[in-house]
Amino acid sequence: MPAVTVENPLTLPRVAAPAEGRQRPALAVSTAPSGFEGEGFPVRRAFAGIDYKHLDPFIMMDQMGEVEYAPGEPKGTPWHPHRGFETVTYLIDGTFVHQDSHGGGGTINDGDTQWMTAGSGLLHIEAPPESLVMSGGLFHGLQLWVNLPKRDKMMAPRYQDIGGGQVKLLTSSDGGALLRLIAGDIDGHEGPGITHTPITMMHVSLNPGAELTLPWRSDFNALAYGLAGRGTAGPEGRPFRMGQSVVFGAGDSLTIKADATQESRSPNFEVVLLGGQPIREPMMHYGPFVMNTHAELAQAFEDFQAGRLGTIPAAAG
Repeated sequence: MPAVTVENPLTLPRVAAPAEGRQRPALAVSTAPSGFEGEGFPVRRAFAGIDYKHLDPFIMMDQMGEVEYAPGEPKGTPWHPHRGFETVTYLIDGTFVHQDSHGGGGTINDGDTQWMTAGSGLLHIEAPPESLVMSGGLFHGLQLWVNLPKRDKMMAPRYQDIGGGQVKLLTSSDGGALLRLIAGDIDGHEGPGITHTPITMMHVSLNPGAELTLPWRSDFNALAYGLAGRGTAGPEGRPFRMGQSVVFGAGDSLTIKADATQESRSPNFEVVLLGGQPIREPMMHYGPFVMNTHAELAQAFEDFQAGRLGTIPAAAG
C-alpha cells in the first residue's frame, strides 16, 4: 500500500487549506468489528454501530483484508442479487473479477475502482481470478454501499470501471499528503466517478507528522476511516487508527493529522475520507436490498425469487 502513487508529490496540483470557515469537530470514533463475507474472506465492518443519520447517503463499508493468502486460499462471493443502491469496490492490493447479469463487469487491480449501480436489480459475482487462487498473494480493498434516492432506485443498472490511472492525484499545500480523488470535487478538482447521489471519496496518504486541512461542502456529511497507521482528527486532535471510523460534525473544512511515528508495516497514515449530501428519505436495508419501505423490500425478494432480477449467464455456469 498504496497502489497508485507518485515519486514526488510536489509535482501535483495542490489543495490549499481554507483561509477561514468553521472547522468540523470529530464527534465520535468507533472501532470496526471483524467478520467474514462471501465465501469466507475477512472484513472489518467500518460503519457498524454508527447512527444512520451520520452516514446518509452511505449505508455500509467493508475493509476487505488486508490478508496474505496462501496458494488455494483466495476467496470471493457467490452469485447474489442487489437492488436500490450502488456498490463501490476500491482495490488497493490484489486482483478481483466482477461479472453481472446485466452485461457489466471486468477485472480490477491495484488502485482500480468498480462502480456498480444496481438500480432496479441484477445478479453479480466478485471473485479472485484463477491465477491468484493458484498462487495466493496479498488482497486488500474496500467496498462501499451508496444509497440511491427513491426516484433512482428502479433505474437501469450501470457499471463504471475506473482505472487507477484515471484517479485525480493531488497534494496538500506543503506536499505532506497525497490525495487520490475517486469521486467528487475538492477545491475545483474533480474525481472520475459519476455519482447519482453527490458524494466525495478519496484515499489519503499522510507522511509522518503531516497535517491536512481540506475545504468540505457544508451540506455534506464527513467521515474518515483508518486503513493503516495512526493519527488524529479534528481541531481538537482526537486519536484514531487503523480499523477506526471518525464521524465529523458540521463545518466548512476538516483536518486529519498523522502521528510523528508510524508502525513499521505502514510508513504513512492511510485514510479514506467520505462525504455526501444526505438523501433524508426513509431507508430500509435487509440483506442485498436497500429500499424505502418494507413492502418494497418484500417485492425485491419476490422479484429475485421469480428470476426478475436477471439470470446467471450461461458462460458462467
